[in-house]
Amino acid sequence: MKIGRYRDGSGSVVWGIVEGDTLYATSGDPFEGTLVPAAQVGPVAGARFATPVDPGKIVCIGLNYAAHVTESDPTRTVPDEPVMFMKPQSALIANGDAITIANPGNQTDYEAELVVVIGKVTSKVSVADARASILGYTVGNDVSDRILQKKDGQWVRAKGFDTYCPLGPVIETELDPTAGEGLLVQSRLNGEPRQSGVTTDMIFDVYDLVSRISHVMTLNPGDIILTGTPEGVGGLQSGDVIECEVSGIGVLRNTVA
Repeated sequence: MKIGRYRDGSGSVVWGIVEGDTLYATSGDPFEGTLVPAAQVGPVAGARFATPVDPGKIVCIGLNYAAHVTESDPTRTVPDEPVMFMKPQSALIANGDAITIANPGNQTDYEAELVVVIGKVTSKVSVADARASILGYTVGNDVSDRILQKKDGQWVRAKGFDTYCPLGPVIETELDPTAGEGLLVQSRLNGEPRQSGVTTDMIFDVYDLVSRISHVMTLNPGDIILTGTPEGVGGLQSGDVIECEVSGIGVLRNTVA
């Protein structure tokens, strides 16, 4: 089931369910397992989507695809533990919103990512039990200032500017990124393909990540985990259109200012 948040006629952010090309209003709460479709709202194309969740925590994983580890620095080695960092809530923007480059003179890259949405309070969960803690998955773009990332050593400033965490458009609740050939993670810059990787190539899969992170901090309903990006990242400039897509979920599309 595809669920998301949109702005109704009064401008309030409410939950909706997407079925095909149609958006439906809802009753209930997705975090209580009670969300059900109600009246038809209209075509998805005409909806004003907000971010699919309002997370308390935005946990991010770096260097989680082997080919990406060395693409910008051949001396880097594959990590033996997940590289964790965080973004502030103020970095969030929705599908269709504009990314504003904070430092136009700096290399500022897009990074298409599968995003885990936590469904219940999760602390010190095992890998085997981690799946039950996940509400579903959405698409993210870990926008990154490479100059500041190298300068600072830690990545909060480089990846924490306002608008540097596009998220959306919806959450898909019926996916398993570890099954079969995995989910395809792609990006397109001005319509040109740039990234293409599969989630089964992750160094640490989604269930391993949820388990490891939950042993560091308690995860709450609505918290999100950006799971890393495949190779092919590159720079953004004003006027660009960046599309990030994960198969089975949809396309996150943002302009650049």
